[in-house]
Amino acid sequence: MGVLNVGFPLTLPAFKECSSCKVTGGRCGYDAGQSRIVCFNKQEQLKKQKQGAGLIIGLVTGSCLLVLIVVILIGIRRHIPILRRNHGTDDRLHVEQITTTLKSTLVTKYSYSDIKKMTNGFKEKLGQGGYGSVYKGKTSDGRLVAVKLLDKSNNIGPDFVNEVATIGRIHHVNVINLLGFSWNRSKQALVYEYMPNGSLGDLLSNEDLSLTLGLARMLEIAVGIAHGIAYLHNGCETRILHLDIKPHNVLLDQNFNPKISDFGLAKAYSRSRSAVTMTAVRGTIGYIAPELFMRNIGNASHKSDVYSYGMLLLEMVGGNKNAAGLNKNTSFKKSNTSSEAYFPSWIYDKLIEENDTEITLEDDTNSIARKLAMVGLWCIQINPKDRPSMARVVEMLFGDVDAIEMPPKPFFLSFTPAQHDIDVASIASDHSNNSALPLASDSREM
Repeated sequence: MGVLNVGFPLTLPAFKECSSCKVTGGRCGYDAGQSRIVCFNKQEQLKKQKQGAGLIIGLVTGSCLLVLIVVILIGIRRHIPILRRNHGTDDRLHVEQITTTLKSTLVTKYSYSDIKKMTNGFKEKLGQGGYGSVYKGKTSDGRLVAVKLLDKSNNIGPDFVNEVATIGRIHHVNVINLLGFSWNRSKQALVYEYMPNGSLGDLLSNEDLSLTLGLARMLEIAVGIAHGIAYLHNGCETRILHLDIKPHNVLLDQNFNPKISDFGLAKAYSRSRSAVTMTAVRGTIGYIAPELFMRNIGNASHKSDVYSYGMLLLEMVGGNKNAAGLNKNTSFKKSNTSSEAYFPSWIYDKLIEENDTEITLEDDTNSIARKLAMVGLWCIQINPKDRPSMARVVEMLFGDVDAIEMPPKPFFLSFTPAQHDIDVASIASDHSNNSALPLASDSREM
């Protein structure tokens, strides 16, 4: 009690904190739970709340970005395998498309092991081309076949599909018979009936054999080829353009009957259309119709095959010694001097020369040579409208040579590889009438 009566000093530091709190606009109070003086300041509380909210937003945003990055990385990792698998899917779709298209035909689908077995391990090679090799084979029932093994590295998938889908629908005595095909991601093969006498190109290069056969047999071959092309143009559900008619694409059976082959560049279109849309030149130099690389001449159509056939006829005449002469002193045989000139013009001049001599054509060989030459010259007229249809060609070949009017002199047009880059045959047409057949749009042998 004495202390209370006397008194003692007391220091309250919290009062100083309260003074500071009041200066900032706060209100001083006591927190019983923490046994300390606290300052209740609204501005400070809002500042702390904002800082806390910013921290939370930052954490959430960072987490979202992290998740997004992980998802992107996973997607990229999975994307490449998906693309790779899609190539296999595309291949399977091609096969399914072909199988569906040909389900009503007798074309057989073989495995690669079947192909290897029927060729005895690709033992006997018949020939080599820019798109693969041809081997002799035998099916399980003993039938001889020719197996065309395609080179996958040349990206010929579209040509393969095109050939199978096109020729698999065709059944004509003058068109090669496709017996089957094989497809996988690395190997593609076509199985045809075997042609023991090779190609017309082989025959024309064998002077002894062509001499033995004679022009009368050559005329029969020419007629057979014309029948085959006429069938492609008018005998099928859709009009089919071969677009690569040449001697090496005409095969000969054991009786030298011709069969048109190699439909890798074929294009089909509706009969209601007079022309076909093309985006690139296709065919073989020397046989390509001028309208395929010169837009102002005309449209690509069945007359383009007629032009190629005409060049084939002229080669049959000019490459055969039995075309010896419209008379004994004149020959259609190519010579060193004629090779320097435009060959069709040279043949035309020979025909005119014989007309001027007024010689009567009593010899059958002379008559056949003249007929083949005149029909060939009509077929290669520059304007497609001036060329006969293949049906008319057949009539001319069966008819009398004197009934064939003398054709105009052919005009020379040269084709250079540089012209291949021109959009030469972009022809307006009704695309709704396009054939359901898969069509090739690239070029070859340019």
